[in-house]
Amino acid sequence: MLRCLLWAIAAAVRPKILLIADNLCLRQQLLVLKRQKPRPRLKDADRRFWVLACRWFLGWQSSVLIVKPETVLRWHRHGWRTYWRRRSSCRAKTGRCPIAPELRTLIRRMASENRLWGQRRIQGELSRLGFKVSARTVAKYMRRAHRRGPSSRWRSFLSQHASTVWACDFFCVQTITFRTLYVFFVIHHASRQVLHVQVTPYPTARWTAQQIVECCNWDCHPPRFLVHDRDNCYAASFNRRVRNLDIMQARTPFRSPRANAIAERWVRSVRTECLDHVFIFNEHHLQKVLAEYVGYFNHWRPHRSIGQRAPCAPATEDASHQSDQAAKFIGVPVLGGLHHVYQQAA
Repeated sequence: MLRCLLWAIAAAVRPKILLIADNLCLRQQLLVLKRQKPRPRLKDADRRFWVLACRWFLGWQSSVLIVKPETVLRWHRHGWRTYWRRRSSCRAKTGRCPIAPELRTLIRRMASENRLWGQRRIQGELSRLGFKVSARTVAKYMRRAHRRGPSSRWRSFLSQHASTVWACDFFCVQTITFRTLYVFFVIHHASRQVLHVQVTPYPTARWTAQQIVECCNWDCHPPRFLVHDRDNCYAASFNRRVRNLDIMQARTPFRSPRANAIAERWVRSVRTECLDHVFIFNEHHLQKVLAEYVGYFNHWRPHRSIGQRAPCAPATEDASHQSDQAAKFIGVPVLGGLHHVYQQAA
């Protein structure tokens, strides 16, 4: 009885608009509860009603009975997400409005007929004719056709300047006592001749620069280009010494061994044909083994890239010459019999 009395007093004190809103909320819930097939279910219209009620009616939490207030707030958040998702999906046209095709043709005509005119000059000419166009729009449509051929590729550069290109690189060799030695070599691109090989346990930029100077002796003129990677051994002192020799450096990209393929191929040859079959004891032993292999490589080993000819063999050698089958041939061992050099006996 006391509860009903308090409710009646509160209803008399409340404004009439709040009573109407409360009555409307209660009636809406009664309509939902009358749906008995198979049980009361909320429709999208009911959810929208409560979303609007929580927006405009301050005391809606006390009026809602069939669901929790947290559920109504969740509907409200979901509705806002849906609204902004639809707004975002409506893609409107952005950017500058396209200019007329006739104006594009006029810009291209001015650019083709006046090779010295830039975008600002063409913009001024169009402004004088009564067209208000930005300089960036002019630059967009004044692009001329790329008439010259493609730029020279790296392979084309190497083939065209092979006679004036050297390549250098380092590779590591482990001794029998697990000591690491570094081998520096220089190879000529055109002839595949190994010009210089030297071994050191501590490679530095100054030591590497001295090897290049020793390679450019009185009977070997410096090249025009020197191909190498971006190792720390090619530092400031190396750059200064090479620059004094009038040699241009061609540095290969990072992690691109194919850019220095000829040097990498020689590393494979010296490993598979020599170092993989020999035990290396120390620095002096490695230098001796490499010197013997380089002599065999330059004077006797045939290369497919230069017509099955050795790098230091004469280029006018007659490949179709038929030797006497009755002649006697002898084999001279190289590297302790690992390879042999065959010659016709005197």
